[in-house]
Amino acid sequence: MQVVKLYQSEWIKRLFVLTILFLGISFNSHANFSIEGHYQGKKLYIQSPANEDGFGFCINKVTLNGDVIPVDIYASAFQIDLSEYDIEIGQEVIIVFEHDEGCRPKLLNPEVLRPASTFVLQEITCTPEGVLTWSTTDESGKLNYLIEQYKWNKWVVIGEVSGTGLPELSNYTFNILPHSGENTIRVSQIDNTSKKRVSQSVTFVSKVSGEPKLNVIKDSKVIEFLVDGKSAKTKYEIFDAYGNIVKKGFNSSVSYANLQPGVYHINYDNKNDRIIVK
Repeated sequence: MQVVKLYQSEWIKRLFVLTILFLGISFNSHANFSIEGHYQGKKLYIQSPANEDGFGFCINKVTLNGDVIPVDIYASAFQIDLSEYDIEIGQEVIIVFEHDEGCRPKLLNPEVLRPASTFVLQEITCTPEGVLTWSTTDESGKLNYLIEQYKWNKWVVIGEVSGTGLPELSNYTFNILPHSGENTIRVSQIDNTSKKRVSQSVTFVSKVSGEPKLNVIKDSKVIEFLVDGKSAKTKYEIFDAYGNIVKKGFNSSVSYANLQPGVYHINYDNKNDRIIVK
């Protein structure tokens, strides 16, 4: 009987230890939160909330490009100065925060990892066929260039090209679809300030023959675009009285059979018009 009691006692002890280990694993499970971008010469500020159980703070470990870096994990907030780790301006960085589940760290100034628009335009030209070329220097991070065409009394974004982000000379090309007559084009970037930074514009006269005219066929509720009486494809957009775009595309005709009664404005080629749907 004594042997049985000892065996039962030992089994209970082992069960108790296994239970503690299981609970320890459950209550100390971790998750990862990562951020990435390009170093812009500014410090990062991180907030580390209190643990779910109220003991200690959320973050347990921080790695920079795969290497563990020293941070004050016993503070509710701390900073990371990337200049201390031989990180160069414009260099890509990936920061991973290992943290307890039930809480999540927060980067207080994420904009500092997004590039600034610093390009210097060296040249911009466009052929009558619509081949746009431009060259830049002094880029400090990868940002998209927006290609904009002035028509319909506003600047319209017609495409995007990825920037190299390099300080040396970079050359770019983009094929645009010219409208009839004089065309005006520029490129722009939107950076960490959320403001648009634009280049000087370039103007050329396209080789498009004739100006499209609008013809409304009321019986079939179709709008035609004609040049010298013949169908001609053109870019268009139709929007309602509240400024909401209801149709857009590139074609020689468009149906308006599904539009509700009212006044609609039509932009096409480089013109503005309107129709009344009954």
